[in-house]
Amino acid sequence: MTFTLKILASAMVLAAVVPPATANPITMATWGGAYGKSQQETFVKDFMQKTGVKVLIEDYSGGLAQIRSQVKSGNVTWDVVDLEMQDAVRACDEGLLERMDASILTASRDGTSVADDFVKGAITKCAVGSLTWANIIAYNDTRFNGAKPSSVKDFFDLKKFPGKRGMKKAARANLELALLADGVPTADVYKVLGAPGGIGRALKKLDTIKSNIVWWEAGAQPPQLLSSGEVAMTTSYSGRVYDAIVVDKQPFKLIWDGQVQVAEVYGIVKGSKNLAAARQLIAAGTTPEVLAAQTRYVSYGPLRKSAMQHVDAKVLPYLPTAPENTKTALQLDADWWSENIDEVNQKFAVWLSK
Repeated sequence: MTFTLKILASAMVLAAVVPPATANPITMATWGGAYGKSQQETFVKDFMQKTGVKVLIEDYSGGLAQIRSQVKSGNVTWDVVDLEMQDAVRACDEGLLERMDASILTASRDGTSVADDFVKGAITKCAVGSLTWANIIAYNDTRFNGAKPSSVKDFFDLKKFPGKRGMKKAARANLELALLADGVPTADVYKVLGAPGGIGRALKKLDTIKSNIVWWEAGAQPPQLLSSGEVAMTTSYSGRVYDAIVVDKQPFKLIWDGQVQVAEVYGIVKGSKNLAAARQLIAAGTTPEVLAAQTRYVSYGPLRKSAMQHVDAKVLPYLPTAPENTKTALQLDADWWSENIDEVNQKFAVWLSK
């Protein structure tokens, strides 16, 4: 069976589960751009064709404000919503999402159970993971003669690799990066952050390069900073650098050491009037074949292990979940950030102002 036929076959199974008589359209709130296109092209269109259920796409910029407003007012207009794991955890704790029924998820064709096929932590009480992107380090290959940077420690080594450093103006991922560069093992990063003095230790490490940091806020900025020569190295979203390398043919290199992965997940807004159809749309969007197909549009790593065998070999080296890239990868602890985000952001803001 061809790759395309496998996707269509999955959609046919869904058609048998969701009655065509369902007249109400459902709304999926998600990110726009190439990511949103990857969803529409790989499963949304097939879902509509096979089930007769119309899916309306609404772009949003993340966060919980709109979801809170809908749930509290009782005027729920979204059904499925694409969230970062951290937001999904917080939304679940606040009662903003329906409970996830994992039994609706499609098993792997190789016989692996759903529980074993999804990476650890990808299925939660209120959400199920789809893809992951990563906060990584990138540099312009033409900037360094001789030795090239290859580790998170090199990012903080201004003597060996001189030049400005680009960093997102936020605590999240920067604190983790600093501790990894300071020698904290991946498995202990959140233990250290949660211990007395842990956040201070991370900020002290950031102090060593603070005067050389060029802060960025929008995802499009890091490639621009590298291209203009304003920075020698920068943190970035992995997908942005992939586009710069593959589409724009920029001489950039990725450093996967110390990558901080952030999972994208699907949840259902509490009070959705189209619960059954919403669940089946999520099932359609999380099959191994669909997750692999999405990598043709965005270089995000599937959160199902069996999906990797379907990924184009040319794309695989750029995925956060590729085996060669995960040796020192850190999964962002959504629970920790959900519990500590306000306090940490306040401390980071004070540090920035000094």
